[in-house]
Amino acid sequence: MRQQKTALRLILFFLIAFSSFSTIGFAQDLGWETITPGIDYRKFKLPDPNNVFVARMDRSIVTLTIESSIAQGKLSQGAETVSGMYARYDQALNFWGGSSIPPDWGKRNQVLVAINGGYFGDDAIPQGGQVYSGWYAKRYDDWGGFSGFAWKLDRSAFIGGCVYHNPVKQLITYQSTGTTQSISHVNTTRGANELVLYTPQYNSRTGTDSSGVEVLVEMNRATMILPSPANASGYVRQIRQDAGNSLIPFNSIVLSASGTAAQTLLQNAQPGSEIQISQEITDCPGEIIQSWTKTYAAIQGHFVFLQDGQINEYADDPGATCPDPRTAIAYNDQYIYFIVVDGREPYHSIGMTIGQLGEFSREVLGATWGVAEDGGGSSTMVIDGQVVNNTYCNIYSCLWKYATYIPLALHDSDRLNPARSANEQIIRSPAGLERVVANGMLMVSVQPSQYSSTFTPGDTIITKSSTNMRLGPGTNYATFVSLPAGTSGIVVNQMNDLNGVLAKSAYWWYVSINGMVGWLPESALTAP
Repeated sequence: MRQQKTALRLILFFLIAFSSFSTIGFAQDLGWETITPGIDYRKFKLPDPNNVFVARMDRSIVTLTIESSIAQGKLSQGAETVSGMYARYDQALNFWGGSSIPPDWGKRNQVLVAINGGYFGDDAIPQGGQVYSGWYAKRYDDWGGFSGFAWKLDRSAFIGGCVYHNPVKQLITYQSTGTTQSISHVNTTRGANELVLYTPQYNSRTGTDSSGVEVLVEMNRATMILPSPANASGYVRQIRQDAGNSLIPFNSIVLSASGTAAQTLLQNAQPGSEIQISQEITDCPGEIIQSWTKTYAAIQGHFVFLQDGQINEYADDPGATCPDPRTAIAYNDQYIYFIVVDGREPYHSIGMTIGQLGEFSREVLGATWGVAEDGGGSSTMVIDGQVVNNTYCNIYSCLWKYATYIPLALHDSDRLNPARSANEQIIRSPAGLERVVANGMLMVSVQPSQYSSTFTPGDTIITKSSTNMRLGPGTNYATFVSLPAGTSGIVVNQMNDLNGVLAKSAYWWYVSINGMVGWLPESALTAP
């Protein structure tokens, strides 16, 4: 019986190996494949052996951009596959071009390439900072390590080093009184005598208790990294005293304060008044000075393997000197590169050291800067909704005698048990076998805004079918109430002129129903 199983495994291995080598040779002969004008993809077969998957974006094409992604759309909880985040943000609204006057929130993502992002813990919360679509959604650790890759509205890119947040540079300014107040934290659990700024990326609600004060502010732009006197401004829409767990709409923030900070907030926030948010990231002494102002997308990095053309090998770090699956972002003056290297499979791809990753990026791609992200079983590249690399071996390791090199879990089925920690959960998604991760990075083609003229503000509407009212225009935003058919309401003015906007393949309207205001799809509405 053992001999029969061994023979079957050998036959299966050689059949699939032959198929794989044929595919590799075909892909190599094709060279760069155009995904869309300005974004190309190529699979490199190196003699190590190593399979390297690379997507590149032309920085000169203004309709293309880099975006970050958040698992489940919630920094405070949840994990998701890379293909899941690809689908979540495809055709969703973005803030690209949001520095225009008036700000334009109506453009949409056409997601083309996605990779996994930075490291995360068992709670599936990213360990480092993150900027998403212009929102400074998670602060980088003060006096920590590398702050990772950053992409700005002016199409510049950089890799940050050690940073900190000077408390006197994280400010709320109350225009009605001229008073300023420090922001203690962003998107974290509120402590005693603190003011925490919650953005829509935290969760659908603040999750706070009723011991403080919470102020809802509708923003006219994302809360970017904007050092004073620059700022992002908004208007007070609601003041809730001794009440917590506030909803966070897609274009709003909640200022949540306790103790003495709550007293200051309550004394200065007035209904309808303007509030300004200024934030700044400061480089640690001795670091290269970077301007984080108007950063559009950024995530934490780890090994900076390429600095201005110089390779850093991190020779004393075992995590850098062991060949492993790798995910990285590199760039030069012309291109941004997403790189995924398969590993743990001796017949096809053994993985790279950090030094080898730097050498490949510089010598083959012509990159001058590069930073590694989370690798190993997390390393995943998704193109057109499909995983293109061999996640099976990256996750399970194919360093056993009769490697099968197939994207199906034929053994170790216990690893698919959802009771395991978040960073060990494996999912057989429609795209393939994937480990769930906390965040990622995307290459995006920005689609022009489109609007419906079916309704106008002031129109009465009736739900013609049961539908969900959401916190934003799109199914990527959370539902906060379900409405039965026959419910009547009124289309109300939306500050950013987004009524009737197209997102996630539907047109959306800002509607007031029974004192609740939120977003409903046009397909569920009719005039009385």
